[in-house]
Amino acid sequence: MAAESSFKLTYATMFNPPEELHTRYDEALARFRRNLGKEYGMIIDGKDVFAADKFENRNPANTDEVIGLFQKGNAGHASAAMAAARRAFPVWSHMKWQERVALVRKAADLMNDRLFEMGVVMSSEVGKNRMEALGDVAETVALLRYACDRMEANNGFVVELGKDPLVGFESTNYSILRPYGVWLVISPFNFPAALTGGPTASALVAGNTVVMKPATDTPWT
Repeated sequence: MAAESSFKLTYATMFNPPEELHTRYDEALARFRRNLGKEYGMIIDGKDVFAADKFENRNPANTDEVIGLFQKGNAGHASAAMAAARRAFPVWSHMKWQERVALVRKAADLMNDRLFEMGVVMSSEVGKNRMEALGDVAETVALLRYACDRMEANNGFVVELGKDPLVGFESTNYSILRPYGVWLVISPFNFPAALTGGPTASALVAGNTVVMKPATDTPWT
């Protein structure tokens, strides 16, 4: 696990960062380059799945650099992913919302620990400068934590309503929001972390399951 930086990246601080930020980015870049060109599967039902058709992901700033080899999923893969998400839904939706929040917060902490690694990947895939890429990852962490905070602030969206105004008539009423089912998140290339992590975290903490389809320009992010 990478040591957490004492510097907090925000849109207010990103234009005057300390030297530590550049040092840690360069260290992450060196590690990234040692893993160039590897093949990565689609994750379906917790397993790496490989397709017959594949595509190369190249660095737009240096098209000679092959970042990795990725899978061209087909309708069968999409159906398998949907089926896996449906199978996971009963257990996930009946889990205590506090446990779901704890798991999503853990994911946010892991992203924060890997801020520089994720930023390097994003810069290499989509061509963002290092500050914009790191800002995208930091925003993703904030979105995950915000979804958890909202779930807690609303008590899992189980809210007791007001009492009946009729004298002598007692009633207890609640507003309860239930998990819906499987959600599909199709994310764009321009904010590949934030626009994947934000909607995914919101759906997950609320008890839904998710199938994620990233942009072909940013399959690793």
